Amino acid sequence: MLEPEILQWFALVFGAVVGSFLNVVIWRLPREESLIRPGSHCPACGAPIRRYDNIPIVSWLLLRGRCRSCRAGISVRYPLVELFSALLSFFLFQRFGASWHYLVYFGFAAGLLAASAIDLVHRIIPDEISLAGTAAGLLIALIPKAPVPFLSALLGALAGFLSLSLVIAGYWLLTRREGMGMGDPKLLAAIGAFLGWQALPFVVLAASFTGTIVGLGMILVQKKGRFYKIPFGPFLSLGAWIWLLFEPTLQEWIFRGPGGWG
Repeated sequence: MLEPEILQWFALVFGAVVGSFLNVVIWRLPREESLIRPGSHCPACGAPIRRYDNIPIVSWLLLRGRCRSCRAGISVRYPLVELFSALLSFFLFQRFGASWHYLVYFGFAAGLLAASAIDLVHRIIPDEISLAGTAAGLLIALIPKAPVPFLSALLGALAGFLSLSLVIAGYWLLTRREGMGMGDPKLLAAIGAFLGWQALPFVVLAASFTGTIVGLGMILVQKKGRFYKIPFGPFLSLGAWIWLLFEPTLQEWIFRGPGGWG
């Protein structure tokens, strides 16, 4: 049996490799390009990326963020996504160990990472991620001894979608302006399907709090008269990641801690 330290390093490397694929998803999915063909290539000159130039994080550092062929700049997003994916994999492995729960929840967390990056750049959350995530969460909940019972997953998906949909409808009725797109309710439905309805109040509260802080910061630094639209998807993902990593502690604090509901 492998030593725990070796498995932890494996989880870290595995997460970085998955992050490399997520970069392909982030670039190609909004452009409706195939995720398989052609192989990895420079977006600027189209030159195929050699295998030794495609090592997560390391290759970007060695190449100093530039294409080997045309010397065009390569976005810092690539190593950041790979690093974030590696850290998600590592910490989820710390919580769940070498189990199918780890694989399921890392896949879920990686999907949120891809959706968040796409939302930041393109202001959209592809249905291929949110709807597929909702379906996957519900199907996994049907497995015996699943971490989230099917009823909780179903209620989570419905509550996630309907709650934000009502917020969007109410905001439009009051202001006649679109506050957020329908991608956010679909993403929250996927989060509810994977984490259950019990996680939704915390996820939405954490997303609203962090989103407000970031929004206030942008108001302070933005140019006068200029309006910035902040995507909500990344903040929903952040709330879901926090719940996923610290659920036992959060459950204890919310339901049994000082002033809790238990």
